[in-house]
Amino acid sequence: MASTVPNKSLFFLCLLGFALLGVSNAAETTKKTVGVYELKKSNFTVKVTNYGATIMSVIVPDSQGNLADVVLGYDTPEGYADGTFYFGALVGRVANRIAKARFTLDGKTYHLSANDGQNSLHGGKKGFSRVIWTVKEKGGGEHPYITFYYRSFDGEQGYPGDLDVYVTYKLTADFELTVDMTAKPVKKATPVNLAQHTYWNLAGEGSGTILSNTVQLFASHITPVDKELIPTGEFKAVKDTAYDFQEPMTVGSRISLAGGGYDLNYVLDSQIQCNGLRQVAVVKDCKTGRVLELSSDQPGVQFYTGNFLTNWKGKNGHYYPKYAGLALETQGFPNSVNQDTFPSQIVNPGEVYKHTMVYKFSF
Repeated sequence: MASTVPNKSLFFLCLLGFALLGVSNAAETTKKTVGVYELKKSNFTVKVTNYGATIMSVIVPDSQGNLADVVLGYDTPEGYADGTFYFGALVGRVANRIAKARFTLDGKTYHLSANDGQNSLHGGKKGFSRVIWTVKEKGGGEHPYITFYYRSFDGEQGYPGDLDVYVTYKLTADFELTVDMTAKPVKKATPVNLAQHTYWNLAGEGSGTILSNTVQLFASHITPVDKELIPTGEFKAVKDTAYDFQEPMTVGSRISLAGGGYDLNYVLDSQIQCNGLRQVAVVKDCKTGRVLELSSDQPGVQFYTGNFLTNWKGKNGHYYPKYAGLALETQGFPNSVNQDTFPSQIVNPGEVYKHTMVYKFSF
């Protein structure tokens, strides 16, 4: 999962300062400025950075009113530029893996940046998680929000066509964070499959593992993978397997039967509601009483349990062991550009890719 960012030192010479949303009235952030921005509603606080459009922290109370940051990550944007594990990042142009780092569209084969063996992962060596986004808009009031923008150029990491990408982080209700992602091709058709890659630990980052968390996934099937974690193109029922989370189960209860960790796409089968979203998952930490409910408009979710973490140093001097956090990445199906049986992720000029996620916390 690790990768590096070229010329990191030169990159951070461009760091001109930091601004807190709603606190500073500094001039509009430029493309070369990296900032940290705070969204706050009562005792619910979210911090993001335009480096990788990354969620840096989410602070919520527990059942006793104690506040904790429930997101794994680093203390400063420079930590994210070290390029490991995609903590909190917005990944793309195509999230997850593309087999052999290539695909064919309209009779032309495109060769992508390979950064996961022979495969492409999360957009390649310098995907959307490795670039500085422009702060397009921000606002306070009852529903504070911030919108980041990035123009992905034709041929970037091997992908065809210019692409305008937006992501908005907004506190839409008490203890509710909404993430809205859109992308618009300019002149060429291109695959788009964005994902938000936050690692959650509801007991608090640095508090240990998530093995005792209970998880419910509203999915009766998975897309099984080969040894390189590429989907085979099949759909497999989870009933009576270690992958069955249709009823709440602790993460660690059958993890040894799942090869020592979860890292695969679940096919969501809950129905789209009147708000355009479907239930994805419910996660609960029994020690603190914190609950995270996730809904989205996407057909799948990658359930990942931090299997590749190896006592990695994160924020506040904490070291993250294996299983220190879990990720729930709503998405189109991985490697869909090479699987005719999967829903298409190709977006044509004149069309708009849309992806919404809602994180709702209770305690």
